[in-house]
Amino acid sequence: MTKGTVSGVIANMVTLSVDGPVSQGEICYIETGGDRLMAEVIKVVGTDVYVQVFESTRGLKVGAQADFTGRMLEVKLAPGMLSKNYDGLQNDLDKMDGVFLKRGQYTNPLDEDRIWDFTPISKVGDEVISSDWLGEVIENSQKLKIMVPFQMEGKAKVKKIVAAGQYKITDVIAVLTDEKGNDIEVNMIQHWPVKFAMTNYKQKPRPFKLLETGVRTIDTFNPIVEGGTGFIPGPFGTGKTVLQHAISKQAEADIVIIAACGERANEVVEIFTEFPELDDPHTGRKLMERTIIIANTSNMPVAAREASVYTAMTMAEYYRAMGLRVLLMADSTSRWAQALREMSNRMEELPGPDAFPMDLSALISNFYGRAGYVYLNNGEVGSITFIGTVSPAGGNLKEPVTENTKKVARCFYALEQDRADKKRYPAVNPIDSYSKYLEYPEFADYIKQRINDQWIPKVLKLKTRMQRGKEIAEQINILGDDGVPVDYHETFWKSEIIDFVILQQDAFDEVDAVTSLERQEEILDLITEICEIDFKFDHFQDVVDYFKKMINVCKQMNYSVYKSEQYNGYVAQIREMLAAHK
Repeated sequence: MTKGTVSGVIANMVTLSVDGPVSQGEICYIETGGDRLMAEVIKVVGTDVYVQVFESTRGLKVGAQADFTGRMLEVKLAPGMLSKNYDGLQNDLDKMDGVFLKRGQYTNPLDEDRIWDFTPISKVGDEVISSDWLGEVIENSQKLKIMVPFQMEGKAKVKKIVAAGQYKITDVIAVLTDEKGNDIEVNMIQHWPVKFAMTNYKQKPRPFKLLETGVRTIDTFNPIVEGGTGFIPGPFGTGKTVLQHAISKQAEADIVIIAACGERANEVVEIFTEFPELDDPHTGRKLMERTIIIANTSNMPVAAREASVYTAMTMAEYYRAMGLRVLLMADSTSRWAQALREMSNRMEELPGPDAFPMDLSALISNFYGRAGYVYLNNGEVGSITFIGTVSPAGGNLKEPVTENTKKVARCFYALEQDRADKKRYPAVNPIDSYSKYLEYPEFADYIKQRINDQWIPKVLKLKTRMQRGKEIAEQINILGDDGVPVDYHETFWKSEIIDFVILQQDAFDEVDAVTSLERQEEILDLITEICEIDFKFDHFQDVVDYFKKMINVCKQMNYSVYKSEQYNGYVAQIREMLAAHK
């Protein structure tokens, strides 16, 4: 293998003189003080190679030796990853000793001694291609598929497959014969380089199937779909993490992957302590049983921070190839972009806006493009729904990361400081936020079948009312209550009832935290009916009193168990109030 010698060190950027061929993205190990530091090649100029080290380079001297592996940064994929806590390089954090990670310490991400109950799916003589299903194992009640190696090219025949029984992930479970007549031994482990998207599917259509999250401001107003992409920008304290928790807990997904890429240490601790405690409403067990957490704090080296989101996405693609629905949450992609900026600056590349790389938009676009809804080769479907959070400095939504993410993500959930200050949670701005899926004809067809053909027109009308309500609120602020006509007050309070009853939701209330689609349909119909009534009020104070009372009853209805006696009582009360004013 190629060897190298350290000739220069600038923080995590190390220059090596090499004696043989080296490819970009290749992994090498640099020896220093008894530690082997892992590094990735980012630039090759003749015999000089620039590498970024995934660890602290303190004490690294010129003349230190490096060994190149001939492989790229890759992840090890197999049963046994669920409920695990990894760092960006897929080291198992639970296996590491002490409070701080030790330099040069790398762990095996998988338990190779654990026994799995394997059931074959393929049989001898079957013709298979890469990522076809050979068998399955069950992990935490989740059926996982054992697949043909992803790197295999062309077709192969199943020469031998083991009978149902107990095996380790390293045991050979099948032997395949490729087109050249070579035998390939297959175990349960897959390897895949993190920077390359998996294309082991037949077709990737435009996604159309609504992803139910139970959060009204998302499902009703700005829906996201299975295999869709969205992002949540917002300043500190506006509720990004709470909204992520709610989506992770309630969304119709089989696997949840949380990538805490470059979070502050206290935020990462929150994820580690809170997630294991969350109950899964779908299974009644712990949510952690179908969750993987990948954590990188802000004080970790920049290279590891950059790698973590790619590691998470590759794991998601692995589960998608099994025909599973994966929800991937990245918190926060701003810190990933900052890592890219730091690398770009060290390589002395021409800076773009705010010193971010010139190709930032391409990097974000390629990454978001790896999500999606796919038809597998066997006709089954799998999906990766990707929601990233962005932490713009000072809440400025015009900065490059937010702007470039806007170009590629189809859903935009703008968290607003002003709404958070008014305690209107989730603090998603109803006017700035959008979902482009509302415009897709495939989505409209799905909604017609799943709910009704009036759903989308009603939502669009309510969005217009919110916009009109905002304009009138500004006029009232300038001219005073007496300075605008009574019907202006009515229009404003109709936008307020939309806000209080549909858009606001209590994440800490057992009933209100999650709203079924059936219940959301009922709420939408009710609020649309209220908004379309032409009330006759004599004075603006009458408008205020009436709608405050109406909002109060509607909120009590939201806190009541659906179709219960209490719930029906509040609905009857609303009907009486409407009848009195018709």
